[in-house]
Amino acid sequence: MSNSALPRRSVIVGAAATVIGWNTVGRSWAVEAPAGTGDATAGATGDAGADASLAALPRLDGSLVADAETLARFGGDFGHLVTAAPRAVLHPGSVRDIATLVAFARRHRIPVAMNGQSGTGGPAQLESHSSYGQAAVRGGVAIDSRGLNRIVRIAHGRAVVEAGVTWAQLTDAALAQGWMPPSLTDYLHLSVGGTLSVGGIGGGVQRHGFQVDTVESVDVVTGTGELVTASASANRELFEAVLGGGGQAGLIVRATVRLERARERALVAGLYYDDLADYLADHKKLMLERRFDLHVGDVSRNAAGTGWKYKVEGVVLYDGTAAPDRATLVRGLRCLPAETTFLDQTAREYAFRVDAFAGYLQSAGLWSQPKPWMSLFLPASTTEAFMREATALLTPEDLGAGLLLFYPFRTDVITRPMTVMPKEPVGFHFDLLSFPFPGADHAAALRRNRRLYDLAVAMGGKRYLIGAIPDVTREEWRRHYGAQWGRAVAAKHRFDPAGILTPGQGIHS
Repeated sequence: MSNSALPRRSVIVGAAATVIGWNTVGRSWAVEAPAGTGDATAGATGDAGADASLAALPRLDGSLVADAETLARFGGDFGHLVTAAPRAVLHPGSVRDIATLVAFARRHRIPVAMNGQSGTGGPAQLESHSSYGQAAVRGGVAIDSRGLNRIVRIAHGRAVVEAGVTWAQLTDAALAQGWMPPSLTDYLHLSVGGTLSVGGIGGGVQRHGFQVDTVESVDVVTGTGELVTASASANRELFEAVLGGGGQAGLIVRATVRLERARERALVAGLYYDDLADYLADHKKLMLERRFDLHVGDVSRNAAGTGWKYKVEGVVLYDGTAAPDRATLVRGLRCLPAETTFLDQTAREYAFRVDAFAGYLQSAGLWSQPKPWMSLFLPASTTEAFMREATALLTPEDLGAGLLLFYPFRTDVITRPMTVMPKEPVGFHFDLLSFPFPGADHAAALRRNRRLYDLAVAMGGKRYLIGAIPDVTREEWRRHYGAQWGRAVAAKHRFDPAGILTPGQGIHS
């Protein structure tokens, strides 16, 4: 049968646009026509298999849709630098829906990717934790993980959650029972599945590792459509392949993560430095001496606009009135005494501290602007040399209203093999979170990112998978993974033999 002879419902993409099958000849979705089109068969699905070229979609608890508005929304991401619209979006009604859809997609060689589309509100507030098309699936199926939004249970120091639950939702639910996730991202309105697929880093990394290091087990839909529970003791190869694996071997649909007893309050110290060498020495000293429970750091322009100022943000968590001694926390350091600050707040207030800043960016219209973010991990031995070159290159316009996070961590606490690290005991996280103002030259920013990435790699650095780094080749991915490359390739071949999962990462292309 020619494409022109296909039923009317197979070519209409209207307001409803509910998918009912796959046209194997034209390689396009067959959709149910909107009501009132005058097509007598438009609303019927019972004869979908009558046409040999039409593979009927299996029954779903949710829906697979192809309306223009939804496709456009899932064609971009938080970075607003890459547009790659899918041909359909799955709003899952159950975990089974994802397994069913992936099995169907494998048979017909349709690419699939999970997309968190999390955040605090409507489309203008979405934060997909992907800034350069990593979760994009051009011409394929985007899975809206927000349909998997159940916190299954919290008990005995662990939480079982579906992939679309945000860390904000989990944090509040855990706090209500006296618990707290030990490793949180700075911005909490990100999906659990999204951060676990790339690693998940925040101020708890020095003690607890990435968020993937706090995971006890995951339920995964592999590229064959099989639903598998994986842990360190069962299906370990899959467990290690998906945590920080960029969605290449499977899609995380549920996770069991460790919790720790919540503390009531947070004493937040801000320690400021004009000298990079002093900052590096003190921050490394503080981390190794474990003076703080959490700590991050950032770099900003100084008040005169003539150079850079470096900040340590250290947090001690405590209960009741047993506040830590402030003088002890800063004893023996090189920071600027006149610019040392302390803030005492609740532990929840600290966990959600970025919300006010995000609200400002949203109200200023900067949240939806293109954002050429880049995250790198540097070995301590070359960090000072890298930072001197980077800060000489970066301008206030590069940051815009954003910031540059910069702080150390112990690499031995990063235990998942796909989250590869520099080969030294201490690494530094360089996280360029730019929010450029309208009119910025984004092409130039991407060239800058590429230059910094090449410099970092030459100095023994690694990348974080969410960043905007153009034109990364397969050979560069091989170099990135190093000794783990063979494991990454083997997992891809075993668990996604058709190569349909998460093509936007570009790792195996």
